[in-house]
Amino acid sequence: MTAPTAEPERPAAARGLSALFLDSPISRLGYLYATAVGLVWGFVWSTGRVERRAGLFVFRGMPRRTFGRGGSCVGACYLTDRNVSDDVLEHEAVHKRQWQRYGMLFPFLYLLAGRDPLRNRFEIEAGLEKGGYR
Repeated sequence: MTAPTAEPERPAAARGLSALFLDSPISRLGYLYATAVGLVWGFVWSTGRVERRAGLFVFRGMPRRTFGRGGSCVGACYLTDRNVSDDVLEHEAVHKRQWQRYGMLFPFLYLLAGRDPLRNRFEIEAGLEKGGYR
């Protein structure tokens, strides 16, 4: 039996950048900005019910061209036409947490992770089955 190996020490600069940008006041501002954008977008385009569920502002009745795939999470807002099952909202609540952690870096990191949800680390973390990908 071998002893578990410790993770390698990250350089001080990387630790400093993480502290500055991840779960920080800067990422929090980005999350709040994204939420404001999501609220405006949702109120402009939603023709359906708007409610608070799973810690999200859920905008139903969005025209298909105003969100991606089955719905999009922008900050604390979930924008969709009618895709609001409990499983989907649980999945989207993880995306909300990702917005909180990464702030405005999140859209760029998400794009870098790729469009294939089965390989996108953010979709995997949020749960592929709950998101309707499996």
